[in-house]
Amino acid sequence: MSPKTFGLSDELHRYVVAHTSWQDPVLDELAAETRTRYPDQARMQIAPEQGALLTLLAKLTHARFAIEVGTFTGYSAICIARGLVPGGRLVSFDLSNEWTDLAARYWEQAGVDDRIALRLGDARQTLGSLADDPPLDLAFIDADKPSYPDYYEAVLARLAPDGLIVVDNVLSHGRVLDPGDDENAAAIAAFNEQVARDERVDVVMVPVADGVSLITHRPD
Repeated sequence: MSPKTFGLSDELHRYVVAHTSWQDPVLDELAAETRTRYPDQARMQIAPEQGALLTLLAKLTHARFAIEVGTFTGYSAICIARGLVPGGRLVSFDLSNEWTDLAARYWEQAGVDDRIALRLGDARQTLGSLADDPPLDLAFIDADKPSYPDYYEAVLARLAPDGLIVVDNVLSHGRVLDPGDDENAAAIAAFNEQVARDERVDVVMVPVADGVSLITHRPD
């Protein structure tokens, strides 16, 4: 069972995966190497059904320009890049040379390295380097949780009128109901409230894996 999948039994999760168009040998190998090399961080890798969802959302939005905030070992980037229209590109933001070196190897193996540009550094600063044109068709936010409001505002300001923001971990493994002294859960709970009250957007929270929120501009 994926460590990112919350609330499903192992058997039910296997059923979900078996009935989803998602995997291939490259993603299988990347997931396995991530678990072996980074067992303590492997939970940061998205679940397989999320990967399939990201590819589908990229296709549905006809995404030409996409970003992800939080790359880790590159699984989500492969999934997004595969859904881009011909000539589309993805900019991936992360802090870690080590994790993204592994990602780059698999991007090449998956044949999507020509569609992905990596920018290392604190995304609260590096997101500011994005030009306003072209606007973002798709954005995936899956990085440090206390910074979600900063990432959200930076992305929303550059989002195309019919663009889509996908935010991961919005259930925080159920801890959003009672964060206690869990800093990440408290940050997610506060972020969820912020978005729910934001009159600029429409949002749907979907209980996929650890929860994702799908956010678009609210029509005028």
